[in-house]
This record gives sequence, structure tokens and C-alpha cells, in this order.
Amino acid sequence: MGTITPFPAPRGTLLQIGFERLELNRILDLYGRMVAAGLWRDYAIDLGYEAAVFAAFRRAAERPEFRIEKRPALRHKQGMWALIGEHGMVLKRGPELGPVLAPVERRLMKVVD
Repeated sequence: MGTITPFPAPRGTLLQIGFERLELNRILDLYGRMVAAGLWRDYAIDLGYEAAVFAAFRRAAERPEFRIEKRPALRHKQGMWALIGEHGMVLKRGPELGPVLAPVERRLMKVVD
């Protein structure tokens, strides 16, 4: 009668991965410029226990054209930032966000010219 059953323990010490304010500002700035150029129309953010993902869509009903992933577990190996294309291929990977976003920004410059 006096048996107490505790709730299951949370997922251990795993914390949800998220974007810092400066990182998100940089990503949303790029997104705004791509929307102004007419290339992107929608986005989605997925904050999980292994990665934080920002996905940019040409139209809302299709696969994301680009995904920007932050995986802190890869910080000392390949770099925690990755730019992934529409078909799942890693286009750029690195330890800092700026160089990883460079291919998308170059594409934007070609559209503006």
C-alpha cells in the first residue's frame, strides 16, 4: 500500500540543442534576403537532442532546398555546422557558420547580378 513508483528518469544529461541568438540572426538574415529575391518561401526549425536544423523551402509542399544543421557532437571532428542540399548530400561542413553559408550567399549574388 505504501509503494511509491517514481516517474522514469529524463533522458539523462542530454539537453536539447538550439541556436544561439547571433547564429539565428545570421541564418534569418540570409533567409530574408533569399525571400526578397524570390527563391525561398517557407522555413522550418527542428530542435532535437542531437542537432538543431533550419530548413529552407522553395515551396511549402516539397523537400527543403537547403538544411543548415548544428551538431555539437561533431565539434572536434568535422565541425558542428553543415549545409545539406535537397537530396541529402553534405555541400559544406565546418566549425564556423559563416563559411558554411558562403555557397548559398554566392548563389544569391548570382541572382542579383
